[in-house]
Amino acid sequence: MNEAVVSRPGVCDVELVQGAASDPGAPPDVLFEVPHGATLAAHYTALRAQLRGDYAADLQDFFHVNTDVGAPELARAAAERIVQRQPRRRALIVRCLLPRTFVDCNRRIDRSTVPAATAAGEPTPGLPPWVHDAADRELLLDRYEAYREVATRAFAAVCGHGGLGLCVHTYAPRSVGVAVDADIVASLHAAYAADRIGGWPLRAAVDLITHDPDGRELAAPALAARAAAEFTAAGFEVERNGAYSLHPATLAHEFATRFPAATLCFEVRRDLLVPAFTPFQEMVPDPQRVARAAAPLAVAVLASLR
Repeated sequence: MNEAVVSRPGVCDVELVQGAASDPGAPPDVLFEVPHGATLAAHYTALRAQLRGDYAADLQDFFHVNTDVGAPELARAAAERIVQRQPRRRALIVRCLLPRTFVDCNRRIDRSTVPAATAAGEPTPGLPPWVHDAADRELLLDRYEAYREVATRAFAAVCGHGGLGLCVHTYAPRSVGVAVDADIVASLHAAYAADRIGGWPLRAAVDLITHDPDGRELAAPALAARAAAEFTAAGFEVERNGAYSLHPATLAHEFATRFPAATLCFEVRRDLLVPAFTPFQEMVPDPQRVARAAAPLAVAVLASLR
C-alpha cells in the first residue's frame, strides 16, 4: 500500500484491518472512506480552538445535527466482518477528523473557493459562509488538501488494483429543507420543533447513491444490486438516489468517475444506529444496531469482490 495512505494528526485516521491469512504485501481489497467522520463534540472543539474568527456560540448545534453519526463505527464493523469471514482479505478505513461545520471534505474545493451560503435543497457548501477570517480559511484549506490527498491515494491503492471503494455516510431521519446561511441554527431549531418535525419527509433506512443528477449510473453495479438485496433481506427499506444523487460537486463523484464501476456511495439513517436520535447533542452509536447494519453490507462486499 502506498506509504502516503497514513493517518495525519487533526486531519484523518487511517486504519488497515487485516485478516489472519492476508498477504501483508497485497493491496487492500476494500476501502471504507468516511469523509464526515468527525462525529464527536471533541472533534468540533479541537478545531474550533485553532480558529481565530468569531463563530456563533450555538454553531455546535449545527455540527451535531449535520455530522455522520455512526458512519465510522459502521465502516469498522463491516471491515471486521469481512476479514473474519474471509481471513485473506484486507480492509482500509479512512476517517476524516475535520468537522464539515467548517470545511466539507466531500466537496471539490480549491484555493479559489470562497465561503458561501447555499439554498435549501442544494448541496451544503465546501466552505460555509461563517468562515470570514482569512487565516482560518487558509488553515481549513490546508487541512482539506491534506485529507483529499490521503483519500485520493487510498482510492488509487484499492480501486486502482481491482478492489472496491465505499463512501460511508449517515443521514438524519427526515429531509429538513433549510438554507445553509447565517441563520442556520435558528432555522434548524424551528424545523425540529415538536409541532413541525413530523411534517418533513421520512427518509429510507438505506439510500444507495448510484447515479449523477443526469441519471448516469456510476456505482459498481454488482455491489449496488447485492447491497440492495442484502439490506432488504435484513429488514431495511432501501431506495436508490432517494434523497441525493451523486453530485459533481462531491469528491465521491470524482472517485466514482475516476474508477468506473468500482465504488458505492450510500447513506444509512442515523436513528437506526443510535439508542435515541437527539439532533442537537452528541450521539453515541449502539454497537448492536451498528452490527445489524454492518452484517448485510459485509455480505454484499464479499459477494462483489474478485
